[in-house]
Amino acid sequence: MTGAPRIGIQLPEIERRVPWPEIREIARTAEDVGFDSIWVGDHLLYRDVRGSVGSSGPWEAWSSLAALAEATSTVKLGPLVAATAFHNPAMLAKMAATIDEISGGRLIVGLGAGWNPVEFEAFGFPYDRRVSRFEEAFSIIHALLTEGHVDFAGRFFTLRDGELQPPPRPGGPPILIGSNGRRMLTWTLPKVQMWNTWYASYGNAPAGLQRLVAFVDDICGDVDVDPSTVERTAAVLVDVTEHVGGGDEVRPRTDAPPVTGDAEMIADQLTAFAATGVTHLQLVVRPITASSVEWLGGVLASGIHANSQARTHRS
Repeated sequence: MTGAPRIGIQLPEIERRVPWPEIREIARTAEDVGFDSIWVGDHLLYRDVRGSVGSSGPWEAWSSLAALAEATSTVKLGPLVAATAFHNPAMLAKMAATIDEISGGRLIVGLGAGWNPVEFEAFGFPYDRRVSRFEEAFSIIHALLTEGHVDFAGRFFTLRDGELQPPPRPGGPPILIGSNGRRMLTWTLPKVQMWNTWYASYGNAPAGLQRLVAFVDDICGDVDVDPSTVERTAAVLVDVTEHVGGGDEVRPRTDAPPVTGDAEMIADQLTAFAATGVTHLQLVVRPITASSVEWLGGVLASGIHANSQARTHRS
C-alpha cells in the first residue's frame, strides 16, 4: 500500500425495487460523504433469488449511468461489469463514449462476458461460446474507444470502416476487466487499465483476495505485462444493519460472510483488504440505503483512510 484506497458504492440492484429518485439520492449521498466511485450492475433478470418470490431485476445499466453522470459531479462511474453480450459491441462503445462525455471524463468501462443464463434466454441473447464472443466484442470496443476507428471481420461480428463520431477522449476512458478466468485475463490484461473481482469469488476474505491478486500477477508475467500497470479492484460485501436498521433485502445466494462490526472494526477489515494490493474497493452494502451510505461515510473519514496512512508510515 502506498496510500489510502479509493472506495466506491454499488447502487441497488435486486435487493428490492428502488425507484429512480432514491437511487439518485443514494448516489448523491455517496458523493457528498466522500466516496470515490459509484457502480451499477449490468443485469436484466433474476429468478429464484434467496428470500424473494418470483422474478426481479434492476433498471437498465447504461441508461442509469447516463442519468448518474448528470446527477453527480465528482465521483467516478461505471458498470460492475457490463455484459458485452447484451449489446452490439460498436453500439456499446458509442454509449460508453457518450456517457464519458456527459460525465466530464468520469466513466470507467467495466466489461465482462456475463454469466446468468436466465437473462440470456429471457432476452434472446446467445449463451453459447460466450468467451469467444466476448473476445471479438472486446477487440471492437477497445479499438473504438482507444483509436476511434476499426475494421473487423470475425466469426460473430463484422464492422467495415467503423468509427465513433464525435470521437472519444484521447486514449479513451479506462477499461476494467471483470473476470477471474485465465483465458479472458490472458487476452485482456495487456489492453486494460483495471481488473475487478466480485466478493463471492474470493470468499469476501483478505486471504482469498490475496490469492487472486497473486493469480493475476502470474498471468501478467505470462503475457509480459508489468503488474503495476493494471490497477486491482475488488467488491466487498458489508453489512451495517445493526447501525441503520432494515436488513430484509435479498441478494443472489452466496456463502461469503459479510464485513460487520462497529466503525473501527469495519475500517480495520477494509484496510486489510486494501493491504492485499487492491487500490479500489467497491462496497456492496446491506441494506443499500442513503442512511447506510451516510453512516459508512463516517467510517471512511475517521477510519480506513487513517488506517491506510498509518500502515504506509509503518512500512
